[in-house]
Amino acid sequence: MDLVAGRAFADERRPIRHLDPVLLVVAGVLTVVGLFLIYSATHLKLVSNGTDPMYFVKKQITAIVLGIMVLLLIAMVDYRFFKVYAGFIYAASLIMLVLVRIPGVGTTALGAQRWFQFAGFQFTPSEFTKIALCVMLAAILSEVRGGEPLLSDTLRVCLVAAIPMVLVLLQPDIGTTIVLTAITVGVLVVAGAKGRHLGAIAAVSVILIVLVLHLGIIKDYQLARLRVFFDPSHATPDLLYNKQQAEITVGAGGLTGAGYLNGTQTNLSFVPEQYTDFIFTVLGEEFGFLGTMTVLILFAILIWRAIRISYLAKDPFGTYAAAAVASMFAVQMFVNVGMVIGIMPITGIPLPMVSYGGTATIANLAGIGLLLNIHMRRFK
Repeated sequence: MDLVAGRAFADERRPIRHLDPVLLVVAGVLTVVGLFLIYSATHLKLVSNGTDPMYFVKKQITAIVLGIMVLLLIAMVDYRFFKVYAGFIYAASLIMLVLVRIPGVGTTALGAQRWFQFAGFQFTPSEFTKIALCVMLAAILSEVRGGEPLLSDTLRVCLVAAIPMVLVLLQPDIGTTIVLTAITVGVLVVAGAKGRHLGAIAAVSVILIVLVLHLGIIKDYQLARLRVFFDPSHATPDLLYNKQQAEITVGAGGLTGAGYLNGTQTNLSFVPEQYTDFIFTVLGEEFGFLGTMTVLILFAILIWRAIRISYLAKDPFGTYAAAAVASMFAVQMFVNVGMVIGIMPITGIPLPMVSYGGTATIANLAGIGLLLNIHMRRFK
């Protein structure tokens, strides 16, 4: 009997027995939904150009397969391994952010230099910087004695986060900078940082933002997007175009939508970058309010599971890492949907696991892998 009980106990402690199936299924459903929406947004234009209508879908499937491999790799290794090597992971992400800015090494497109180009694929190092920052900040805060971060601990976290933020902002990439900021704030709040410390840092951040705007680091088209949001009455028609077309397309779906592949605005390609940053417009037009609410509920479940994993984690590192990933998904979802429906400025943040984008897809699935890892080993 003792032998049987021992085997049962050992079997119960196997990580795979504590897999979070809800998180895995929700992430899988969102990924599949993304494939259908990418096809809808691109197939007609590709056919008219004499290209395979599945071109972007096939590339996205390739990224998903690679992302699943990364997810499995991360999930199989005890998550405390990443704490030990957090500094190396963080340093590697910084090196990539520096290399991508070197002429001839990084690729420039649309006024930004933020990609590596090879074999027909683009690799965006800032996407992996999100995961690296989640791990690094969790590692720092997990070593704080007494639990509650002191001012020195909070400043250290902010300094570590500020380095990749500056490098990403120089690309320039406002959207990813916002995500990195949200990760930092989210993990500090969960760690119990004092409100007055966060308030002081926020005040300094505002001053730095004003300084950045006056130094000309932000491109003119990015400033124009901000002006459109804060003062649309003085914006030119071409600047208002994206915002107006996105809102028209979402509104055209009504309650139940026009039906898959039947969206007029989508088929006529009225919305720029519809398969990436504005993919939510395809969902709104073809599946209506019910379809968009279904996807938003799926995101709510995903974020809830991430928060739950943070709460159930065995140690502070797991708690903070899961909270950081939850913050990453939450801000990306909120800002992307917000800019489509007009309550947030256009900043170029894709919808996690739904928008087209190879590196972003792999990074998001890596985040899911880290969450699964922490959940599976909460008893170990």
